[in-house]
Amino acid sequence: MSIPTLFEESVSGRQGVTLPSPEGVWDLSQYVPKSMQRKTAARLPELSQLEIMRHFVKLSQLNHAIDTGFYPLGSCTMKYNPKICDWVGQLTGFTQLHPETPDAFSQGTLALLYRLQQYLKDITGFDAVTLQPAAGAHGELVGMMMVKAYHLKNNDLARNEVLIPDSAHGTNPASAAMCGFKIIEIPSGKDGLVDLEVLKKYLSSKTAGIMLTNPNTLGLFEKDILEITRLVHEVGGLCYYDGANLNAIMGITQIATMGFDVMHINTHKTFATPHGGGGPGSGPVLVNRKLEPFLPVPIIESQDNQYCLTWDRPDTIGKVKLFQGNVEILLRAYAYIECFGLEGLKEVSETAVMNANYLKESLKLYYHVAFPQTCMHEFILTSQNQHARNDQINTMTLAKRLMDYGFHPPTVYFPLIVPEAMMIEPTETESKQTLDTFVEAMKQIDAETQTQPETVIQAPHTTPVKRVDEVLAARSPDLNFYKTFAANKEATENISRTNACFEGSRPCP
Repeated sequence: MSIPTLFEESVSGRQGVTLPSPEGVWDLSQYVPKSMQRKTAARLPELSQLEIMRHFVKLSQLNHAIDTGFYPLGSCTMKYNPKICDWVGQLTGFTQLHPETPDAFSQGTLALLYRLQQYLKDITGFDAVTLQPAAGAHGELVGMMMVKAYHLKNNDLARNEVLIPDSAHGTNPASAAMCGFKIIEIPSGKDGLVDLEVLKKYLSSKTAGIMLTNPNTLGLFEKDILEITRLVHEVGGLCYYDGANLNAIMGITQIATMGFDVMHINTHKTFATPHGGGGPGSGPVLVNRKLEPFLPVPIIESQDNQYCLTWDRPDTIGKVKLFQGNVEILLRAYAYIECFGLEGLKEVSETAVMNANYLKESLKLYYHVAFPQTCMHEFILTSQNQHARNDQINTMTLAKRLMDYGFHPPTVYFPLIVPEAMMIEPTETESKQTLDTFVEAMKQIDAETQTQPETVIQAPHTTPVKRVDEVLAARSPDLNFYKTFAANKEATENISRTNACFEGSRPCP
């Protein structure tokens, strides 16, 4: 399905309808220096309000979304967002509250954020929390800033190394490096878990800490986690937990009991708001007593039956986000936790793990399973079997063919330590019927690689955008539509018919 651009749909003289405004109310030219004001009218297409509405609705219908289909995107927890959470986040009492409103007149919002802090501490076992970070990677950065501040406070200036398993999320090394740490990569063993003997070789008086998640990015639970955190603490380091995979264990165990000192939570994906499209996100950071003095300010506290923002924290790393973070996302997380309760959150994790293992066992006869042991909420297949039949078939071709069956592809080529990886996370929200339909599609694609490989190699066939040259798209992206459009002869002729306003011969709408 091809949708014309707004320029192609433009017809000279058409315009939308708006109510007239009092003279001068919307005249912002007085606030813009003359040197920065336009000399000619902007090149804009001319359409009616109805045509513009239909154009953007059609565009939205081309997108795959969790509301329209299965989205097994591994390590991202793209699950159904209960609409009651959206309702809470959009209540005007919250959305229309100015962020600089005094505490005394912000009690409702502060009360719910304070309760969310308590819930997050109950779920993870930590002692204190900041809600400011804007997303998971921002939370990582904030956590590592506190780790650095802790060592500086103790005059332990030699600690400049952070150990990170090779199965870690890609942002972990970047977050530590931005804090000035040297990254030491810890290779995984053949079982996909941290190799303790290798870990011991890298531990030293220079170790500032370790960053990992459990279960790890391969979807495997680190069975030696208590020994890992003990060894790091033994040499004076701290332990950071990446909360990206919390959907596998929330309600079952508390992160602090594994020996971690600090963690972030991707509330925008674990609790209600999958982060497709680039945001918005929210990445609260939780710490134990050791790191509590270094939390960003202000902190939401309850004093004398009032909720307030407190700033008295001499060792704070400072403010890391405007106001109180992405409050609307935090409110959605609060609503999600309220709806489920602790027992409900445990059931969420148990179902997510069950669904992942069901898919893994259902597909292992057709696809190579990178790690056959029991997985947690996600697992990794590869295209090894299919590639052996035809060297033109790889993970990318399988992912593109899956789109023809109405499914969003899983995460591909990550983690990097597994060649031709397909990371699949079904989440807890999908029914057995949906999972079975997905299995049948994957089985059918496997059969096609044997009987009609060209169909797979040339996929996708039914999507709005067909197969693209990914190398060219990555190296030479064309981001200037107007330039490309005008370069086409037919397009140029179309533009000339609607160019009157561009040239200033008549007023633009």
